[in-house]
Amino acid sequence: MEDVLDLYVAPHTAEEPLICMDEASKQLLAGAALLGQPGQPAREDYHYERHGVQALFLFFDPLRGWRRVSCRDSRTRVDWAEEVRRLLEGDYPHARKVKLVCDNLNTHGIASLYEAFDAETAHRLARRLEIHYTPRNGSWLNVAEIELSILARQCLDRRLATAAELRAEVAAWQAERNAAGGRVEWRFTTADARIKLHHLYPRN
Repeated sequence: MEDVLDLYVAPHTAEEPLICMDEASKQLLAGAALLGQPGQPAREDYHYERHGVQALFLFFDPLRGWRRVSCRDSRTRVDWAEEVRRLLEGDYPHARKVKLVCDNLNTHGIASLYEAFDAETAHRLARRLEIHYTPRNGSWLNVAEIELSILARQCLDRRLATAAELRAEVAAWQAERNAAGGRVEWRFTTADARIKLHHLYPRN
């Protein structure tokens, strides 16, 4: 926990940016819409058809106010590795090292890079990646969860029937959020944790 808290208050530069990432799932549902009548709002029929599930990968730079959301068919090691490669080579190609905060899942690790790419590519990517894991039951320390919550409320709180529809809605939300430049200013420090979460520390 203290590793992540110390990271948030440490200095970050364009050469060594702080990026937080998190994942979520969205079930694709199709259902009939009931048009509204005078004095009655539009509704949705409670019958629906399941059209699969899409995995959402969200990368968030809390200091710059930038985020990117990708929709995929699965959440495997290879999916994570390909998203990290896009982060390093597409989003931050000039960064010497990216400090990545993420949950401690078995797919979130250097081994995933070697599973997805040849050894030379995986090694090149790994050298530019500094992973900081949130502790078990401590995913609330990842500020990317805040962005996922906003995404869920503003964009995903209704039925979306197809992957193409989901991608279009997510892209529009992402563009609007990036244009607004919404950032997160983290204020909970290690000193605060030692007071407010003292029950998590060993007793001497």
